[in-house]
Amino acid sequence: MKLYSPSTINELKKRHGFRLSKSLGQNFLTDKNIIDTIIEKSNIGEKDLVIEIGPGIGVLTAAAAEEAGKVIAIEIDRNLIPILKETLREYDNIEIINSDVLKTDLKEILEQNREIRGQKTGGIKLLGNLPYYITTPIIMKILEDRVPADSITIMLQKEVADRIKSAPGSRTYGALSVAVQYYCTVAHVANAPKELFVPQPKVDSTVIRLDIRKEKPVQLNSEEAFFAVVKAGFGQRRKTLLNALTGIYGLTKDEVAAVMAAAGIDSVRRAETLSLEEFAALANTIRSYN
Repeated sequence: MKLYSPSTINELKKRHGFRLSKSLGQNFLTDKNIIDTIIEKSNIGEKDLVIEIGPGIGVLTAAAAEEAGKVIAIEIDRNLIPILKETLREYDNIEIINSDVLKTDLKEILEQNREIRGQKTGGIKLLGNLPYYITTPIIMKILEDRVPADSITIMLQKEVADRIKSAPGSRTYGALSVAVQYYCTVAHVANAPKELFVPQPKVDSTVIRLDIRKEKPVQLNSEEAFFAVVKAGFGQRRKTLLNALTGIYGLTKDEVAAVMAAAGIDSVRRAETLSLEEFAALANTIRSYN
């Protein structure tokens, strides 16, 4: 069964009386080349555990199961569960969980799957075709919860992918760029034009792989202070950092100016010009004043 075929998708929908949910952002991929590329670039090994977020009708799930030791597919839409049980019935290494990933303890799932068929689980790979409206919360939940995965290979709205990949000085560089790049290195996997989906969304997609860092790229005295500085700086993008950071931790404008001078950062600069290293220097200096 070619799960990526539009005719197969329509047949499954009709037979199961399934109606697409616009609120859940359901768009099914119909291009085998991109499916193959996602699996290849995910670097899935035969002892690996794959957790897939939002399997849809099981296109990526089936492809991942061919390579992995086990695949756990987490699907929020209970109406898709009967379809998944049909499309994936030939695989004995797939577990389907009907749950909202934002309310799911991924660490607990990993703890319960420390072994696959009596052997120690190898790598942990996360996959997902994420709904546009909830992409950032899902990514940040995984990273902030310190889920011990090797990588996250995700399809998401091109605009969001561009923000994640952006470098300092770019128009799209922002708090999301800094946060994800603090936790991960980012690799481009594939472009996915909107014409390759059923139903066709209004925007193009991009697939990226986030390789979770074993060691952080900067030394911080306080992660809380680092993210507070990043949030405050980008919260008022048009303001200079001097003005944007005034009031943080109760600091006056003169105190913020002193902090910036001590960190070696010109007070007229704006957040989008700062590198991770400069944000770290600023946060570490702020904590010494607080």
